[in-house]
Amino acid sequence: MTLERLLREEWGRLLALLVAQFRRLDLAEDALGDAFEAAARRWPDDGEPANPPAWLLVTARRRVLDRLRAEAVAHRSLPLLAVETDLVEEAGRVLADGSAPGEAGAVDERLRLVLLCAHPTLPAEHAAALTLRLVLGVPTADVARLFLVPTATMAARLTRARKRLAGASFAVPTGAALLHRVADVADIAYLAFTAGYAPGSGADVVRSEEAGEALRLVRVLREVAPDAARPDLDALLALMLLQHSRRDARVAGGALVLLPDQDRSRWKGAEIAEALDLLTPLAAGTTSTPYLLQALIAAEHAIAPTAAATDWARITGWYAELEDLTGSPVVRLNRAVAVAEADGPEAALALLAGLDLPGHRLPAVRAELLARAGRRAEARTAYDAAIGACENAAEREHLLGRRDRLDHDARPPGAAGA
Repeated sequence: MTLERLLREEWGRLLALLVAQFRRLDLAEDALGDAFEAAARRWPDDGEPANPPAWLLVTARRRVLDRLRAEAVAHRSLPLLAVETDLVEEAGRVLADGSAPGEAGAVDERLRLVLLCAHPTLPAEHAAALTLRLVLGVPTADVARLFLVPTATMAARLTRARKRLAGASFAVPTGAALLHRVADVADIAYLAFTAGYAPGSGADVVRSEEAGEALRLVRVLREVAPDAARPDLDALLALMLLQHSRRDARVAGGALVLLPDQDRSRWKGAEIAEALDLLTPLAAGTTSTPYLLQALIAAEHAIAPTAAATDWARITGWYAELEDLTGSPVVRLNRAVAVAEADGPEAALALLAGLDLPGHRLPAVRAELLARAGRRAEARTAYDAAIGACENAAEREHLLGRRDRLDHDARPPGAAGA
């Protein structure tokens, strides 16, 4: 197993064991990072050990003990996580005898860490960033890139989040409380995922690699969460797979490519197939949830051979159900786009009447609908509003092109290029 794969697959589990034993997030994280660095230096010459995860764990443990001795931390009044005695003992046993992580205990150690990162005291974005860093080992610079902040800013944010967790319980809640926390983690993962596909500012159109890390978090969560949470997690994973499968077709020459114009041969067929397999039993009998309805909408796009062959009537029905369920103005906006395809732009504009949303997306959609309805002057005003509110360079360029297209279409035949 390569070191990179070990980091991707074992980081969260090893970190959870170290945290359980030493109750210091900062020490555990630093020590595990040191252990991976030591492995990168030594294994090429010494050869890979028989049990790589155990080697990393023992090395990290020694690093922690060295730090504790050097700083005399054990005698200071520093904030510690609240960890159950049996978990400390269990982690201590694994650390002491070098057995493979995950062999002991009914609860996957990663679940404890995942739930800790999603602690209710943390703002959602801070929790999402901390989860990516601690559970998946995503470098701070990559997390910063996902959330469009400088690396130093993200490092400070992560430090504050760690401090806020001081004294928090490392225990796994039970019953409804556990399901509630798992749902919080799912929401956090989707927040991180959508951040990758909806950059708020800058020049990037998408950040698909970083979004892929959020998708990986949902896979981990599905492995460790209780069965009762499985249907909603399956729906969420299907939704993310379907959206992620279009990553190579979303951009061409650095410019944004909207879904109807995408080259569908570039969509990832294996990911679409996995998503459809997840959705098939859910669509047959599971109660509708926001993630399931969004996944069904995404699946409808995925199975249509062309944009023109999309079943818009079925999509508008699911959007109506989703709006009833959530009352979200964003859902109303997306529903209007579908209604425009099914019933025409004027019907969609009627749905947008009275809708209020910050940012550029509402005026951008309104501009497109007005243009399709032949109301060019109103469309121009709406495009101007959208361009003025848009902070993403690629999307702004797209809007400028659409506004210029209005003038081109208004010219009499033969006037182009004059």
